[in-house]
Amino acid sequence: MDPKATLFLMGHSAGVGDVLRVTAALKAFKMAYPESEIHLVLLTKDKGYVSEELMSKHCLLNSFHSIDKRIRSLKDWKRFFNDFEVVVEKVRPDLIVDLEPHGLKSSFLCMYARLKYGIKTVGIAEFPLRGLFYTVRAEPTRKVLKSVDYTDRFFVALKPLGIERKGTPIELCETPEGKAFRESFRRLYNIPNKPLLGLNIGCGTPDALWRRPSLKLLRQVVRTLQSKMDAYLVLTGASFEKDINQAFLQDYDLPALDMAGKTSISELTGLIKSFSLFISTDSGPYHMAVALRVPTLAIFVKDFPQSYHHHPWVRCVVLDSEEKIDKAVRAGLELLLPLSFQEASL
Repeated sequence: MDPKATLFLMGHSAGVGDVLRVTAALKAFKMAYPESEIHLVLLTKDKGYVSEELMSKHCLLNSFHSIDKRIRSLKDWKRFFNDFEVVVEKVRPDLIVDLEPHGLKSSFLCMYARLKYGIKTVGIAEFPLRGLFYTVRAEPTRKVLKSVDYTDRFFVALKPLGIERKGTPIELCETPEGKAFRESFRRLYNIPNKPLLGLNIGCGTPDALWRRPSLKLLRQVVRTLQSKMDAYLVLTGASFEKDINQAFLQDYDLPALDMAGKTSISELTGLIKSFSLFISTDSGPYHMAVALRVPTLAIFVKDFPQSYHHHPWVRCVVLDSEEKIDKAVRAGLELLLPLSFQEASL
């Protein structure tokens, strides 16, 4: 098999972190089939979400498409298949890989493409009869997955193709808009010529608020690292997260700038790329920084290995008490060492 154009289907959350997780699988596939174009379809209930802008400019993709998967009537089913057919006619894939283990909507699309266009399909036989929708069937996730790392789930469908993760990280490239923003950022905001320390408190949606650490504890970690780095602090975030940033900055006596709501998702790639160290909670910018290979200190409120990334430029720490402050600071300082020293310490 030597596909010229491969169409991947994913249908989970449209969140930035969730969508970026798939890029490790796309990268591994590209390394196995370097001549194949890579196209991605996101089946989503949240069309227009900010992650679509990010993925539409992703350096691994030849094209990105989103299809509304909300089905309430026969009319919606017709629209669903028509939207998919438009993508297939445009991309003309000779291979479709369904990365999702659950549900049947992506399975129906694979069967449709297989019967109408004769396209070879790969999918996961997660439960009885689901494998019948595909030309090539992967074993169920319960038999294949050996870790709780969320990124690994996207490799289950690739196993029949002989593709394994082998530590492949998620990937993101700085966009042209990001590069332009990074190159003008200091001048536009009159930032001194010091190292930049980034902070993303984030987690501003109702379902994510529990992921925010104590501002008191976080403030001590950030202030200590900023002092040791002699850095300028820049806070990121969406416009609705400005309040939490301002709460953090109350009585904060070191130089800082709140950039919440002042960048697009594309410009944010450049802002993150400018940081010597990025501190973030478990949110979209955390995964962006990891994918951009920026030294990243991820702060969690409890042990949550599903969201951890295990690479030399990443440290994941739990910050739930004052006793954990020193450990978080040490982890941040480790990331400021040359990469060779970081790898030696792992």
